[in-house]
Amino acid sequence: MGRKYEKTVIGIIAHVDSGKTTLSEAMLYLSGKIRKVGRVDHGDAFLDTDMIEKNRGITVFSKPAEFEYKNTSFTLLDTPGHVDFSAETERALQVLDLAVLVISGTDGVQSHTQTLWRLLKRYNVPTFVFVNKMDLDGADKTFVMNSLEGRLGSGFVDFCRMKSEVAEDCALFDENIMNEFLETGSMSDKILSDAVAHRKVFPCFFGSALKSQGIEKLMNALAELAPCVYDSGTFGAKVYKISEDGGSRLTFMKITGGCLKVRDLVDYTSADGESFSEKVSRIRIYSGAKYRNADNAETGVVCAVEGLTKTYAGQGFGFEHDSAKPLLEPVLTYRVEPVCDLDMHTLLSYFRVLENEDPQLHVDWNEQLGEIHVSIMGEVQLEILKSLFKRRFDIDIDFGEGSIAYKETIEKTVYGYGHYEPLRHYAEVHLKLEPLERGKGLRFATECSEDTLDKNWQRLILTHLQEKKYLGVLTGSAITDMKITLVSGRAHLKHTEGGDFRQATYRAVRQGLRNAKSVLLEPYYSFTLEVPQQNVGRAITDIQNMGGVFSQPEVSGEFSVIKGSAPVAEMRGYQSQVISYTKGVGKLICTSDGYRECHNTEVVLEEYGYDPDRDLENTADSVFCSHGAGYNVKWNEVPDKLHIPPEDKRRQVSQAQSYARAEDFVRRAASDKELMEIFERTYGKIERDKYYAMRRPEKSVKSASKPKQIYSGVEYLLVDGYNIIFSWDELKKAANESLDLARSMLVNRLCNYQGYKQCELILVFDAYKVKEQERVVENYHNISIVYTKEAETADTYIERTAHKLSREHKVRVATSDGMEQVIIMGSGAFRMSAQELHEDVIRVEKEIREYISNMK
Repeated sequence: MGRKYEKTVIGIIAHVDSGKTTLSEAMLYLSGKIRKVGRVDHGDAFLDTDMIEKNRGITVFSKPAEFEYKNTSFTLLDTPGHVDFSAETERALQVLDLAVLVISGTDGVQSHTQTLWRLLKRYNVPTFVFVNKMDLDGADKTFVMNSLEGRLGSGFVDFCRMKSEVAEDCALFDENIMNEFLETGSMSDKILSDAVAHRKVFPCFFGSALKSQGIEKLMNALAELAPCVYDSGTFGAKVYKISEDGGSRLTFMKITGGCLKVRDLVDYTSADGESFSEKVSRIRIYSGAKYRNADNAETGVVCAVEGLTKTYAGQGFGFEHDSAKPLLEPVLTYRVEPVCDLDMHTLLSYFRVLENEDPQLHVDWNEQLGEIHVSIMGEVQLEILKSLFKRRFDIDIDFGEGSIAYKETIEKTVYGYGHYEPLRHYAEVHLKLEPLERGKGLRFATECSEDTLDKNWQRLILTHLQEKKYLGVLTGSAITDMKITLVSGRAHLKHTEGGDFRQATYRAVRQGLRNAKSVLLEPYYSFTLEVPQQNVGRAITDIQNMGGVFSQPEVSGEFSVIKGSAPVAEMRGYQSQVISYTKGVGKLICTSDGYRECHNTEVVLEEYGYDPDRDLENTADSVFCSHGAGYNVKWNEVPDKLHIPPEDKRRQVSQAQSYARAEDFVRRAASDKELMEIFERTYGKIERDKYYAMRRPEKSVKSASKPKQIYSGVEYLLVDGYNIIFSWDELKKAANESLDLARSMLVNRLCNYQGYKQCELILVFDAYKVKEQERVVENYHNISIVYTKEAETADTYIERTAHKLSREHKVRVATSDGMEQVIIMGSGAFRMSAQELHEDVIRVEKEIREYISNMK
């Protein structure tokens, strides 16, 4: 376990204007860290140190502050609440031991609160809830608790009550607490701390940060229930922020293991994949605007390190892995317009510096137009960028009219091919492109055999797949929600170099996109619109005209609250309209709500006018070699010239083999009267002569040679009957009406399946009609049905039989019982889930139907 540290990193997070910074000030004051409570509206808050924050009255940058309370050392991170800077909040969450989610006592859970909750869940951060502004009129504890449970889920417990009541409520969400409560009538701090650490219980406190009400109770609970930090002795650290101070590049990180010392060498890999080994020149421990130099930083410490030049937010050192791709992404794109006469490449270098500090600031250089485009979360961020450029680089910049950050995906699975063979170079890549659910991003995999392409080349191709931002063919926007799988490839023993596979891979992706039916995606906002009741009609009309959807308006005093979602393209600038027609009393809050299919694709395509053939940097064409010289081949002609057969031809060969198996099965079924009855119940009555109706007049296609068998004898398939019945939706539905009907349906389908597969199929049911001591085995046409003894389960019979048969035969067991799968694997058999069997049965039935259809 290692050495225990009484150090805890806590983060204060909230929807904007919930009183997050005010709570931070109150906590620092109560701990004795500061002598005076600062205020956001007065511009003297301890943690809002940047001039931009003081001027605008909002938190923009996450900053640490150290304080001690009841023998526990805390590092507090105050994070931005404004939606435009939620990326800064997401980065800070990755280093938290504990979070305090601040909720307004009058507003309850708001739209951005739900986004923050998803982030807390994603990064598995234990969470306390502080309901602020309970001193205001309209604040209601019951309303807030119902809002938490209704919109965020279960586990929220009001800790501002009797201890016995708190324990009783906590017992509902954690079994260990329940057991202790039933035995002793109370619960210990340790067992409650464990429940909090595992996000089973979320303690809720109520008060007013401005009036310092309820703060002490919250602080006491933080000190008592904060999760323990242990040091294994092995060095690890997680970077959450890159910043600049006085010309020094600072890498903010949390030490998660071991100890980092000044002059230590740190080995790491940059975002570009380049290896570095750099010396730590200084370690700073910040608290607000001030810092102290330290010789070392131990486990649990948040520090800023000088001397590391190529680090990036989300990077892991030592045993820590790099963070996953952020959940929040920018949805708006603007063109940069320098006010003064400045070289664009110089300006681009400045933007790269800021992009390195803020990974959610996406900077793109358009070579053809000579323009810089930036993608950001919201329009407030533009003002911050202008201020930063003026302060950091003494440059005035402006931004042209913004555009929407569209994305593209595909509708159906396609294959893409890339060939790159100029003289003395060679590489060919075959990829499968599959659409994924919305919000899944890009995933990469390989199913290519090492007999076809060496593992090292496969790894290189996967690296190239992940290193590039691929553009779609509709608008040239980034692609997303797609799985790209390497299915085949070829290298040359003498001429292939690493760069060859880069070219072939890029071209294969692009060629696949040209083959596919692409889908344009646009970002959506989730919004909460609060307007006077007399303006509800206007608001609803506006939302409908924007192509938005919304729920029934909720009445709150003289106001109505409308919640829903709408395209970002339509909602931009709507805030000013709301202020206008409500005479300044209306309020609109928008948060990012992912991507959906574009509501006006044709209009957008016409506006963009993108021609993929003219985008030479992202070509779909391939390069082949003839007579010692390379020549270009258009993307639609590439499949005809490939050196490896394209996937559709391979599938034709596979289909021909399946066709032959189907033909063989139906001929055998036609010669057996009982099997034919089962066959016709599944596939329909054959009016003509059974034999000739299912027999091609010409010479039948012979099956391809069978693969080399590993086992001697026939193959066995053991099926757990009831497990399958209650795993397949159609059988489960039938079982609700009649279990006999479900059994009959399963038996008939497996008879057809066995006839096609030609395996020994044993269907096992727990005894339901047998009261004797001996099991019953029935031979039903071409399968065996086993009814176990009264005290014998199907699992027991399958385990014993699988163990016995697998000594000489290949044995598969179809069940979705997880424990059973582990046991049968240990017996030497192969596991097959109920879903996998279902998919295979459907595939077999489809092939048989296709054969019958072709014979008519």
